[in-house]
Amino acid sequence: IDQLQISYEDIGGLSEAIVKLREMVELPLSHPILFEKLGIDPPKGVLLHGPPGTGKTLIAKAVVQETKAHFIAINGPEIMSKYYGESEQRLRSIFREAEEKAPTIIFIDEIDAIAPKREETLGEVERRVVAQLLASMDGMNSRGQVVVIAATNRESSVDGALRRPGRFDREIEIKVPDKKGRKDILLIHSRNMPLADDVDLEKMSSISHGYVGADLEYLCKEAAMKCLRRLLPVLNMEDEKLSPETLDKLIVTGEDFQKAHLEITPSGMREVFIENPDVKWDDVGGLSEVKRELQEAIEWPLKYPALYDKLGHKMARGILLHGPSGTGKTLLAKAVATE
Repeated sequence: IDQLQISYEDIGGLSEAIVKLREMVELPLSHPILFEKLGIDPPKGVLLHGPPGTGKTLIAKAVVQETKAHFIAINGPEIMSKYYGESEQRLRSIFREAEEKAPTIIFIDEIDAIAPKREETLGEVERRVVAQLLASMDGMNSRGQVVVIAATNRESSVDGALRRPGRFDREIEIKVPDKKGRKDILLIHSRNMPLADDVDLEKMSSISHGYVGADLEYLCKEAAMKCLRRLLPVLNMEDEKLSPETLDKLIVTGEDFQKAHLEITPSGMREVFIENPDVKWDDVGGLSEVKRELQEAIEWPLKYPALYDKLGHKMARGILLHGPSGTGKTLLAKAVATE
């Protein structure tokens, strides 16, 4: 991992996780005397888990930058070797270096690749590596001056012995951001972009359900590229230097964001089946009374939220459609989603 200049201010939507991580990592490294005074051992490890692209690696980089600690990065699959004992030797040398150059943060990405559940793995190498990792963490005697941060997309696949207190003392879930988090991330990634007045990041955050940080970063980059492609026909590529007038035309519009949004499949939704239905109310024959009730209960509150807020009326949390097979229940649901 590159030692990039990343601070907590560069991370959006993860304020709760940052507070927990600072408590578990930054505090012991910066002020170990607090734990000595309390007579307790500082945490040895933190397990970050969550979907890909949510910011697990980014938050680890920020902690390193804030603490100015020595940093050792391990990519799970890269440490595995086909030669007997080599993987364990690599781990031992990493922990030895960490203690010699303390304060140190060891970051293990994709820890499930090197420490899977031993009862579920057939490979002898994986079992030995898990045992060595357990021994290395138990053998740390640096009083909080070495902390291991591990990241995984599949925390349930990590060996249970690593997940007990005294090894990975805390597990922090890096969640898919909510609407406020999505807006914070969009603000961070668009702060240096020339935005038109019609760019509504509040609206973009509302329609970006399921987007993780990486998706939102890509959304901003793709919107900028849409702007660039729009101006390419009028650019003279033979000019050594572009005129200020030409550069002033580089303004990212709301339409650029809308077009970019259509091209992105949210990472938070990739593991579930998603269908974008194309069924209109007119495609549903009959059932006029049911259609009216669904419009009142679902469509109108979503389309006119201000009116419902003023009336103090809350949208229904759930609706049960019941009836014999083939009567149009699924078709009605698709029509509501389309509208």
